[in-house]
Amino acid sequence: TDGVTPAQQVLAWGMPRLRDLPWRHSRDPWEVLVSEVMLQQTQVPRVIPKWHAFLERFPDTATCAAAPLGDVLRLWQGLGYPRRARNLHATAVEVERLGAFPDTLDGLLALPGVGQYTARAVLAFAYESDAAVVDTNIARVHARHAGRRLTPGEVQARADAWLPAGESWEWNQCLMDLGAVLCRPGAPACHECPLAGSCA
Repeated sequence: TDGVTPAQQVLAWGMPRLRDLPWRHSRDPWEVLVSEVMLQQTQVPRVIPKWHAFLERFPDTATCAAAPLGDVLRLWQGLGYPRRARNLHATAVEVERLGAFPDTLDGLLALPGVGQYTARAVLAFAYESDAAVVDTNIARVHARHAGRRLTPGEVQARADAWLPAGESWEWNQCLMDLGAVLCRPGAPACHECPLAGSCA
């Protein structure tokens, strides 16, 4: 459509259809970080009850930092990859040492186990800062749109270029859902996709 940016098309498609996930109601950086770390290697349905249970026991970094690592690991059981729980505990300790949760990319990247994706996710989803998040779903959307394999650097550059200023939270959530729901690995539902007109 004339004059409508890809961002507007994706937002118009995505906002009414956003999956109702509990962490999407939070702007607390600790709660967002816990969800992102859990989701790294675990499917959404398994994460939801674990996320609630974890935050009931460790509602903030102070509570988590004060708890023995064994308690954190016990609560993590069933999610696999216990190193993620170790990193969360170490992050809680570090945030308490700093006196506040970092709100910059560099500050977040300095936390234990926090990489480019997770740092940007916290920026976008907790602070609503202009940060373009790239997970496997979003990377697939960009590669298909471009019509070729993209290097991680190329995907991030495209993601940064597409990001509509001031709508980082909505944009990243919609693009993630687009990749998860329509632009699936196996059988993409191209006929329903808001980007079909411009996609390679």
